[in-house]
Amino acid sequence: MPASSLSNVLFLAHRVPYPPDKGDRIRTFHLLRFLSQRARVHLACLADEPVPDDTLLSLKRYCERVAIVPVGGWSRWFRVCFSLVRGGTASEGAFYVPELWGVLCRWANETRFDVSVASASSIASYLRLEELRGVPAVIDLMDVDSQKWFDYAASRRGARAWLYRTEGRRLRRLEQSISDWAHAVTLVGEAEVAIYRRFCPCGPVQAITNGVDLDYFQPTPPVGPASRRSEEPSCVFVGALDYLPNVEGSLWFCRKVWPEVRRRRPEAKLYLVGRRPNPAVQRLAGLPGVELVGQVPDVRPYLAGGALTVVPLQIARGVQNKVLESLAMARPTIASPQALAGLNAQPGAHLLQASSPEEWLQTILALFDDPTLAQRLGEAGRRYAEEHHCWERCLQSFAPLLGLPAEPVLSRRQDAFHLLAPIG
Repeated sequence: MPASSLSNVLFLAHRVPYPPDKGDRIRTFHLLRFLSQRARVHLACLADEPVPDDTLLSLKRYCERVAIVPVGGWSRWFRVCFSLVRGGTASEGAFYVPELWGVLCRWANETRFDVSVASASSIASYLRLEELRGVPAVIDLMDVDSQKWFDYAASRRGARAWLYRTEGRRLRRLEQSISDWAHAVTLVGEAEVAIYRRFCPCGPVQAITNGVDLDYFQPTPPVGPASRRSEEPSCVFVGALDYLPNVEGSLWFCRKVWPEVRRRRPEAKLYLVGRRPNPAVQRLAGLPGVELVGQVPDVRPYLAGGALTVVPLQIARGVQNKVLESLAMARPTIASPQALAGLNAQPGAHLLQASSPEEWLQTILALFDDPTLAQRLGEAGRRYAEEHHCWERCLQSFAPLLGLPAEPVLSRRQDAFHLLAPIG
């Protein structure tokens, strides 16, 4: 296809989509890579931490141009408070940066964009810039964030519950209003679409699920220290350990399930793997059999070395990448119903499901005691990931929404993505 006939896509992300090492970044990065093979992509994103030079170089391999605008410091909290006082959401205030408006205004005057994409409701309003009038906008909500805040409120009391509930109500109004002007709204699964339809029955909404990197997360035999761990009756939990659902899931599991597992299997180990463990998670390292691994450059040896993966989330939205990564590596996996709500994986066929502490105990012991069952589930989980969660096939539905070719027309150099290890 001649370069002159390629579409110009304005892609706005609320976080730098590289490295793809946590939930929203994983999806945003793979969508960026998908679009870059079919159009000229102009990426503008916000950064709440220093951005290494190699990150910028990696993104430039996929984009015509990249603007990374810092957001943070005391001024960010001022904007959050100001937004709340005016009746807006804390999320909008956290991602409101005048410099980004300036970048988009300048780009819109220099380039005729054919379509625009935003990665979250909190930054959707940027696409209503006067200079972008008439440019179709697709808002990838990923999850129904308002429901997440309602879930948070239900698990709290007092002022914090009130704040969470207020944020949920305001976000819900924002999510509903987007359907009035956006060309399309996308979510990671039919469960999220069903929630969105309850308060916005006529909106242009579509489910586009997440994939998993099937080449990176391959079934591999454990080696080195992981090989020694694989001989233990061990559980592995992988996830960002400063993220509230992961923190609360870890605490619940260690308090409600793990003591009885250790009573039945005194030699059992639990490995907590993930970035930035908060103080509550750090204290779990004092429990018998619990090892706080923290952030690692590559999670695969820990997934491969554990007897099984546990995902005991009590609050969850959308598709859990940590579940997909475990299945892709053919690891026997036990997950809560909340962690499976966004997937079509069948409990008993591709993995196991547990709700109560007693169910968790029994499923863990069953996998410890039955290597044949563990192997069967692992193999079935890998097949499920291959059949339903290849990134290229999952993202195909974006092409017609954006008016882009179904098949790649550009060849982009690959970056160092496969040296990285997403941690959910």
